[in-house]
Amino acid sequence: MKKKLAALLVCLTVVVSLTACGGPASSGSDVEKIKKKGKLIVGITDFAPMDYKDANGEWVGFDADIAKLVAADLGVTAQFVEIDWDNKILELENGSIDCVWNGMTLTDEVASAMEVSEAYCNNAQVVVVKSDKASEYNSVEKIKELSFAVEAGSAGDEVAVDNGFNVTALTSQADTLMEVESGTSDACIIDLLMAGAMIGDNTSYTDLTHTVELNSEKYVVGCRKGSDLAGFIDNEFKKFKTDGTLEKTAVTYGVQDALCF
Repeated sequence: MKKKLAALLVCLTVVVSLTACGGPASSGSDVEKIKKKGKLIVGITDFAPMDYKDANGEWVGFDADIAKLVAADLGVTAQFVEIDWDNKILELENGSIDCVWNGMTLTDEVASAMEVSEAYCNNAQVVVVKSDKASEYNSVEKIKELSFAVEAGSAGDEVAVDNGFNVTALTSQADTLMEVESGTSDACIIDLLMAGAMIGDNTSYTDLTHTVELNSEKYVVGCRKGSDLAGFIDNEFKKFKTDGTLEKTAVTYGVQDALCF
């Protein structure tokens, strides 16, 4: 009996210790924790038209603007932190950010490692080449000979590997465009929504265009596994759909045709 009692006491001590140290027993509500600290920390990369800096150095974009509204409804401010996209899951797990809100594609890895919101935008991974080469590289078979630049850990990286392409992994999608512009890579794979905002007429890359769409996908917001923040964001999406905020913001950034709602 004494041995059983001692074992029970040890177990209780472990549980108390875990609780005191912030282990599973004290995970609690992320929504309440965010309210208490006074800020919603949003993990992003520079990715127009979803998250990018305006002339004043402020983060704007479809995702950034909606995230600010969600933060306001939480009674806090939004703080945007640039992350290494390849480490987004680790950033969530170690608590350095509260969510990943950056045109993130719903993949099996994301679904298993994060608590995700409802899908809010449709997207695709597209091949970007010099405009004068577009007619030569308009099918998957024809582009297999090219060298590709991709963002490490992105959906573009994944689809390139799936197709057996020769790739160079870089830090951001913006960097991949510069690779094609300079001729260092023959092509890059980026999000369709980014292509619409960043290449072609009236952009910094007037001599680039996109050709082949390699897949179709959806964007979600990612939170820590089990977090109640994802549910809060879903309710916000419903509210913003009803009052017209989603549509109005989407029109501002030219992504209205991609909305899932």
